[in-house]
Amino acid sequence: MTKKMNKYNGKKLSRGEPPNFSGQHFMHNKRLLKEIVDKADVSVRDTVLELGAGKGALTTILSERADRVLAVEFDQKCVEALQWKLVGSKNVSILHQDIMKVTLPTEPFVVVSNIPYAITTAIMKMLLNNPKNKLQRGAIVMEKGAAKRFTSVSPKDAYVMAWHMWFDIHYERGISRSAFSPPPKVDSALVRIVRKQHPLFPYKEAKAMHGFLSYALNNPKAPLDQVLRGIFTAPQAKKVRQAIGVKPETPVAMLHARQWAIVCDAMVRHVPKMYWPRRKK
Repeated sequence: MTKKMNKYNGKKLSRGEPPNFSGQHFMHNKRLLKEIVDKADVSVRDTVLELGAGKGALTTILSERADRVLAVEFDQKCVEALQWKLVGSKNVSILHQDIMKVTLPTEPFVVVSNIPYAITTAIMKMLLNNPKNKLQRGAIVMEKGAAKRFTSVSPKDAYVMAWHMWFDIHYERGISRSAFSPPPKVDSALVRIVRKQHPLFPYKEAKAMHGFLSYALNNPKAPLDQVLRGIFTAPQAKKVRQAIGVKPETPVAMLHARQWAIVCDAMVRHVPKMYWPRRKK
C-alpha cells in the first residue's frame, strides 16, 4: 500500500500507526471489539462517530447497537471494503475524508474508534479542547504511552489538564499486540471518556482556563508560589495556596484538576482580565 505524507508531523505514514510503523494494523478480536462498544455504553438512542473505520470490524458491531453511525475513513480500499460489508446497514454513513477535517455532529454523540496513533493528540484535541461541543462519552483505542499521559491524575500538559475539567478520562485496560493483524510494534490501550455532569470549571471560561494552564504548566517543575506570583498579588497568592492546601514550594506538576479549577476561579474573580495569560497556539 502506498504511504501518504502526514501533514501533521511531516513523516510518511499509513493509517493507524505511529511513525515507525509500516503497513496497517486492524483489530480482529471479536470479544475485544464488543468490549470496546460496551465501554462506550452504546444504545439505540446514540449517534456514534467512528474515526478511522478501517475495514469495518467495529463499524459492524456499532451498526447493530446504535441509532446512527458516522464511519470516517480516508483510505480508498478500506472505504470500498466498508461499502461492501455494510451495504445493508441503512443507519451507517461512510464518510470518505481526512479525520482532521471532519465536522463533529451537532447533536449529542459518542466516539468509538481505533484511532491512527500518529495523530492521537490532534484527534483528542479536536474532541476535547472545546467543551461546548456535543461529545457525551467515548471509548478509544490508542497507543499505550498516550493513554497513560492522558489519564494521569496530574497531567503535565496544559491541554490535558483542561480536558480533566470537563471530562472523566479513564485508562480501562492494555491491549495485546496480538489483537491486531499484523501486530504493531508498540503497546495499545483502551481509554474511556465521559462528560462530567458537574464540570469543575464553567464552559464559558474555557479560553481563560486554557490560557492560565498554558502559562502555569510551562515549567512543570516550577514551585507553585513562583507561578502564582506571576498573576496574583502576594496576599492573593497566599489565600489561593491556603484554599487548595498546597505549600509554596510544591511543584506545579503535583496539582490535580480540582486544585487548578480553584486557582483559575480565583484568577477570573479577582485578577483584572488584562493580566490574564493568553493561551499558546
